[in-house]
Amino acid sequence: MFKGVLILESLRVGTSLTGFRLTVSEVERERAELSTQQIAAGLPPIWFVIAFQVEDDRSGELASRLSRVLEPIGWYVNFSSQKETYIVYPGKVFHYPRGDPDRTTEAQAYGRTLGIPEPQLEWSE
Repeated sequence: MFKGVLILESLRVGTSLTGFRLTVSEVERERAELSTQQIAAGLPPIWFVIAFQVEDDRSGELASRLSRVLEPIGWYVNFSSQKETYIVYPGKVFHYPRGDPDRTTEAQAYGRTLGIPEPQLEWSE
């Protein structure tokens, strides 16, 4: 089972994630700390955050679909199992063994190119 977090505002308007059985464990509304690039891109300051779970056999498909429906600047989705991690950016997916420091560093560096602030790049694995 993979567990992760999805921010609803990260999805492009008019897209959906049909066909997935996601188990929602928590829904929060929070104020975000935005980078200058995120503010310039028009990211909203208040986010709806959904903690979810997805079955192992659907994780790769979910990552691929998310990479196609995320807004192009300032967003990502992360989810992981006991053994694997997915970091999903618009148009790019990082999939690696959980806790791999080199791949984590690579995924974080890519996030910086999208203007994602450091505190948001400190995901749990």
